[in-house]
Amino acid sequence: MPSSHPPDHFSKQAADYAKHRPLYPEALIRFLADAAPSRNRAWDCATGSGQCARALGNYFKEVIATDLSAEQIAHAAPHPRVHYRRAIGEASGIESRSVDLITVAQAFHWLDFEKFFAEAARVARPNAVIALWCYGLHTISPAIDSISQKYYSDIVGGYWPQEVKWVRERYQTIPFPFTEIPTPVFKMEEGWTLDTVIGNFASWSSTQYYIKDRGVNPIELIRKDLEKAWGDSKIRRRVTWDLFLRAGRVG
Repeated sequence: MPSSHPPDHFSKQAADYAKHRPLYPEALIRFLADAAPSRNRAWDCATGSGQCARALGNYFKEVIATDLSAEQIAHAAPHPRVHYRRAIGEASGIESRSVDLITVAQAFHWLDFEKFFAEAARVARPNAVIALWCYGLHTISPAIDSISQKYYSDIVGGYWPQEVKWVRERYQTIPFPFTEIPTPVFKMEEGWTLDTVIGNFASWSSTQYYIKDRGVNPIELIRKDLEKAWGDSKIRRRVTWDLFLRAGRVG
């Protein structure tokens, strides 16, 4: 089970994370806001650079966005209804029974499950919604995808933290001690340049651990092949991800 004080996998590359991670679909955020008992307060746990929190800020009167990493929060874009705090997910500092929606976007696998669920139960209002989701490797085109898969599995595959296994299993094997609610299927879609894709690779924890271990950037092992498959580097290509969501009622 992940530790309640997990290692910080993302502070070093916080700037890349903020610039080169995809945004979550508006339909997902709207669905969760509609499911919540009210739109007074949401908690975005392990917010990173605030991609989910800012989207929630368009629907909720207040969003509390917490993260272990001060560097991640420092790179988060502001929103008038979002309040960023440094805190671990298992001890948020949020008042008891005050939250209508709890979200953990692409980060639940880093948490101590049992302790986080206890914290979620503590802060949740009656009938509050909890939503956990993740996504895997992007899809662009067969030629580009084969290079991305080689990078993900063969080059940096040995440097992924063990918790990433939950993502590979699409969150279907995580414990989920809540009354599950049916959810639509959601996908993410972006228009990215080659530089954005490379920046996304740089934001991966596995890339940083490879660099720390070997002293060289593994992206250079695929850069030429990726440039050839991409063509004009200024072209924006459609990038998609399948999104894997678990949602339920707390209490």
